[in-house]
Amino acid sequence: MRIVFMGTPDFAVPCLENLCDTGHEVAAVFTQPDKPVGRKQLLTPPPVKEFALSRGIEVYQPARIKNSDVPEIIKGLKPDVIVVVAYGKILPKEVLEAAPYGCINVHASLLPKYRGAAPIQWAVLDGEKETGVCIMQMDEGLDTGDIILCEKTHIGENETSEELFDRLSAIGAEALIEALELIEKGEAVKTPQPQGDFGYAKMITKELCPIDWSRSACEIHNQVRGLQTWPVAQTVINGKVVKIHKTVHCDCAVDGTVAGRVIESGKRLIVQCGDSRCLEILELQPQGKKRMIASAFLQGNKIDKDTVIGD
Repeated sequence: MRIVFMGTPDFAVPCLENLCDTGHEVAAVFTQPDKPVGRKQLLTPPPVKEFALSRGIEVYQPARIKNSDVPEIIKGLKPDVIVVVAYGKILPKEVLEAAPYGCINVHASLLPKYRGAAPIQWAVLDGEKETGVCIMQMDEGLDTGDIILCEKTHIGENETSEELFDRLSAIGAEALIEALELIEKGEAVKTPQPQGDFGYAKMITKELCPIDWSRSACEIHNQVRGLQTWPVAQTVINGKVVKIHKTVHCDCAVDGTVAGRVIESGKRLIVQCGDSRCLEILELQPQGKKRMIASAFLQGNKIDKDTVIGD
């Protein structure tokens, strides 16, 4: 099929690569404009742009879609279908209807749950045991279109959002090809999503970072997993902010109900949570330093047993 691809981050690259490698004709790629990145604010192209240029595909980076010439450009490219993967912009009706088969979206959740911008992170933050990828026929609503195909996968107890991101990206790339085959053969069965409010996976912000040790061990563990690799959960130890990159549940006998109390700080760093269960901090990062294992941190940072950490 002749395809116009619209996508921006790393998550979208395997889908574009699969389209190129399975014989589809990618007429052009639309992605967001280059943005300043890092401390030096270097103007950096999106991952999708870098891949497209490596394959000799024409790239468009419009600052806006609505009230622009984008619909006419797409119509001029004469695509059979428009594939949208984490593009990051709302598409007007003119774009949704600019190809015979419309716009097909790869969304990283089991719709209708986790519509919105950050479905992978919120599935982990909420402690979900299962998630997946849905291939959806886009409409004018926010992730409300008919489902063409859905692939489910288990979320591991210690799996981070970064690790899940990579797995769902690969699953989505395979599911996309399968869905396009069904569409091309006229065999796609489109299932309407149920109506109603099923929640919204809002953007992740730094406001989610501080750990409240009065919460349960499961909730805190999910917070640490869900905020990888950005913006990263954090706590205060001996008056200094420390990022917490990795934790695991551990069975420790506790005496008392003080949340945030350090139970062990020799070779291991174990902290009591609000439900009197404990988490072992495996990897952390002091301000201005690199990520390190807890034993290395403890060698240079004395933490007395029964110290209470947190804000």
